[in-house]
Amino acid sequence: MSSHKLITVIVPHNKSNIISESAQKSGSFGGTVLTGRGISANKLLGFLGLGETSLDIVIILTESEKCPSIISSIVDSVANEKKYFGVAYSTNAGQLLKVGNITGDKPVMNGNTKYQLITVILNKGFADDAMEAARNAGAGGGTVLNARGTAKADDEKFFGVHIVPEKEMLQIVVSEGKMDAVINAIKQLPCLSEPGSGICFCSQIEDFYILGKNN
Repeated sequence: MSSHKLITVIVPHNKSNIISESAQKSGSFGGTVLTGRGISANKLLGFLGLGETSLDIVIILTESEKCPSIISSIVDSVANEKKYFGVAYSTNAGQLLKVGNITGDKPVMNGNTKYQLITVILNKGFADDAMEAARNAGAGGGTVLNARGTAKADDEKFFGVHIVPEKEMLQIVVSEGKMDAVINAIKQLPCLSEPGSGICFCSQIEDFYILGKNN
């Protein structure tokens, strides 16, 4: 069975068409574009932060064998853009459900991965607090996406807490050695102390590229 990869590319707002077109030329069937904002501590993006600016996040699901050529095409398509134009990385998507059929292999954990993607979903207004805690623990920057929860009124009664429907999703790429410290720092936040207030999880990154001129 064929396995799949999820390619994520983060670039300045209104630049997603460059990424989508280059990916399609290399065999991608399309993707999804999200918008978000960057939080950066320094010029080097902090791996995912592109400064306090609007971002386009392009996600592309593809077969594993096509992933190298698609990423290579993306990197080449923005080679003449400004330095630190954005980032691109891939993760193992494992099994895929499409038209009622499950294809692909179960995700395989690779112990040699250099980077980890930390995803934090929490109530709206607290992403900056989580980013500050992560930065104090060694992270560089992150990307914030607006989101919403799907909890029902009955869920609130069950948990005994007020479930806020408006959410923010913070994504941070860190080196593997910093992952535990960053997660522990986020875990201590008062805004995550109540049940239903948020979750945090990690994903292994298999490829990582800084996009732009001379990178």
